[in-house]
Amino acid sequence: MKNKIVVSIGGRDYTLVAMENEEYVRRCAELVDQQLQEVLRDSRLSQADAAVLAAMNVADLYLKGQETAENLRRQVKENLEEANSLKLELSEAKREIFKLGTKK
Repeated sequence: MKNKIVVSIGGRDYTLVAMENEEYVRRCAELVDQQLQEVLRDSRLSQADAAVLAAMNVADLYLKGQETAENLRRQVKENLEEANSLKLELSEAKREIFKLGTKK
């Protein structure tokens, strides 16, 4: 179901239509607004130029988040592979112990 949500970014109200819930859309708008306010705080840029820089900041956060997520996925995969390898070693060790115990 589509939701109609009014958010404020840079002092202007925008009516958005989204499939996501209102809380999520508001969080997105707050992030954009925070980035815009940060860029405008220490500069004399136009609203349009500040919006472009804010979009660049959001893109930077997004891409760094993707990179972090990919690194975590790679680490999880490596850890799972190591765990499987250790399980195999443990099984082999248990078989050897059993063989040694039955030779008596």
